[in-house]
Amino acid sequence: MSDAGTLHDAFVDELRDIYDAEKQLTKALPKLAKSASSPGLRSAFESHLEETRGQVERLEQVFESLEEKVRGKHCDGIAGIIEEGKSIMEEDFDEVAMDACLIATGQRAEHYEMAAYGTLVAWARAMGHTTAAKLLQETLNEEKAADKKLTSLAEGGINQEAADAAHPSEEEEEEMPARGGRGGSAVAVAKRTSRR
Repeated sequence: MSDAGTLHDAFVDELRDIYDAEKQLTKALPKLAKSASSPGLRSAFESHLEETRGQVERLEQVFESLEEKVRGKHCDGIAGIIEEGKSIMEEDFDEVAMDACLIATGQRAEHYEMAAYGTLVAWARAMGHTTAAKLLQETLNEEKAADKKLTSLAEGGINQEAADAAHPSEEEEEEMPARGGRGGSAVAVAKRTSRR
């Protein structure tokens, strides 16, 4: 009979996966920030980059508390989300539509992380790894706050501004210049976007 893995083995495997995910995100977040035209969105990505660096350090503390070697295991899930984000950044959207898409990309990553950290916290508690559970809960709280911030930016005007540019009223069609330099008038952008 072969030795079957335990929940502890699955826990360590998941820690290695999310450790790699956070490392990948430290490389992706500066690109999202650079692509954002909204100062608030750029600031949110930059702020979360600093948090993410702290989360990497916190994961290292979790490994140490378990007396496990600190190392990552390639995270295909976050790699796919990052790849989708790169594709979006290559699109020819007007600035406000790009910001709305960047928020969606950021939230995909946050939701992936919240699912992973939620599982890790539950498993750590079930196995009595109180130090690990506390550290992981701290990160889960930060991920939830980052998601809430992105929702606030989206609902605070970015989504509506993008929607208005995509479907301007007749009066706005005559008056409204496009925001920024990514693609002509709002009417041209709206027509081009509606053809996709």
